[in-house]
Amino acid sequence: MNENGRSITILMAEDDTEDTMLVQDALAEARLSNELRFVSDGEELVDYLRRRGKYDDPSSSPRPGLILLDLNMPRKDGREALEEIKSDPDLRTIPIVVLTTSKADEDIIRSYGNGANSYITKPVTFDKLVEIMKVLGRYWFEIVDLPKHGT
Repeated sequence: MNENGRSITILMAEDDTEDTMLVQDALAEARLSNELRFVSDGEELVDYLRRRGKYDDPSSSPRPGLILLDLNMPRKDGREALEEIKSDPDLRTIPIVVLTTSKADEDIIRSYGNGANSYITKPVTFDKLVEIMKVLGRYWFEIVDLPKHGT
């Protein structure tokens, strides 16, 4: 929920169920009440955003205010999904935070070059993940102005 009382959905693209559970727990620990939805690969992410297949109902697939994107996923990886999303005029305004294990300079440069808004290497400890979620929540939902979109 941002300061205007508007609920902002976070969409996380992550294929590791343990990581999705850790992020859920970290968001709860950070006291962020945002709705969190998950997709497991880049194909599913793009389907969700374009409301295709099982994501065709806007009431069950609200437009996210923020995407947390892993780079290393099956079918379509995060690098390809990022490029596709940021080249789409209807989707490019959605902020994307890359949250991945990769520390490779090539991935960092490519992610920013393709329009990522932030690049964060997944922390090793749960406490560090909670701290990252607190900072992300404060920054994206209290400090910056996000574009307003319908469902």
